[in-house]
Amino acid sequence: MTTTISAKDTAVLRELAKKQLDYAQSEQNLQTIRDWKKHNACQGERPMIHLELATFMEEVVLPRLRCEGAAARELESGLYFGFLNHELFGDDLPVSDYFPITWDIPFIPFGLDIKTVHSSDSKGRVLGHQFQHAVGDLERDFDKLGPSKYGVNREATAQKMNLAQCAFDDILPAKLITNSISVCPTQYLVHIMGMEQMLLSMYDYPELFHKMMSSFANDVLAFFRWLEREKLLLPTTGSEQLCQGSWCFTDELPSTEAGMVKDVWGFMDSQETVGLSPDMFGEFIFPYYKKIANEFGLLSYGCCEPVHPVWDKYIGTLNNLRKVSISPWCDEEMMGERLKGSRIIFHRKPSPNFLGVGTILDEAGVRQHIDKTLHAAKGCHLEFTQRDVYTINHDEAKARRYIEIIREEIEKYW
Repeated sequence: MTTTISAKDTAVLRELAKKQLDYAQSEQNLQTIRDWKKHNACQGERPMIHLELATFMEEVVLPRLRCEGAAARELESGLYFGFLNHELFGDDLPVSDYFPITWDIPFIPFGLDIKTVHSSDSKGRVLGHQFQHAVGDLERDFDKLGPSKYGVNREATAQKMNLAQCAFDDILPAKLITNSISVCPTQYLVHIMGMEQMLLSMYDYPELFHKMMSSFANDVLAFFRWLEREKLLLPTTGSEQLCQGSWCFTDELPSTEAGMVKDVWGFMDSQETVGLSPDMFGEFIFPYYKKIANEFGLLSYGCCEPVHPVWDKYIGTLNNLRKVSISPWCDEEMMGERLKGSRIIFHRKPSPNFLGVGTILDEAGVRQHIDKTLHAAKGCHLEFTQRDVYTINHDEAKARRYIEIIREEIEKYW
């Protein structure tokens, strides 16, 4: 059944589409895009800044929604995500002159459709969750690990494109894009067997663990070849999303077509192995990560895990690495020394506590926290992404002031 959008909802969408286009064409936004291109080429003149609002969208996006139909509200949310940062917070979110539509491509590791049980907090927000693991003892359940499954829902993708085109394509064009390819093997393992079993299996069944990791890495490479054959890859050289709150702007990858995985950005992390020694990471994890990572044209690595213990012998040896996450648990000074003068971007993730905890912004504390990074990253190419803020206590001015303080400290010390 074809979904339709009412005339009333269409009027709202067209109004927002016009607003996004105006922001996209502004000189301020065009300069931001030029800054991103220079930054990702390690030729930038200043650190870039982004505040992710997805984790507190209930306070910022949902109250603004005026559309009544479900499909229209989804489009409306997408439009707000395209420009609200620019409008409210003054960070470096680049506003696109198009509305992005991505392929609907499910990927099911080992063919195991893992169920998730959710729970809500006191405000009714669904935050907590638990995976219903399919694998317990690896030796006993190894036969459950089948080939990974994947496919593309062309009909669903075409329907999303058609809805946007009918609503506002003459104002803000709908464009089919692909964002960076994200592959996080140990995350999938935790979903399938839980962290305790994943870690114990390396000790109890080292050969089976290697076999499992090798099988998964081969599945991923087969998935990549399938993407190429199905012509599902598109350039990642503009405002496509690069995982961890960044963007793909680059002149170092093909911009007219992307026929192979080596033509696009990739992303990987391994938060779940923070409890491993560097040697165990090197034995059980890194060889398979490297096999996958080598496929990408450019790579961004890391999330919350402190990368410094596995940097020198492992992550730092990846030859296509362009961005590395420097999380609140990372040794900033060590990583600043390692990245100084390199073509790897120091992608800092500040603590979310300053913005997300309490109603009053501790401006002195924010300055001290940011100054520590600015000093540690001297001589590096620096980027800030503020992630994992689950509430701004409905205070948009507080979030804007937070970004202003970061800019003030950059102006003072950079």
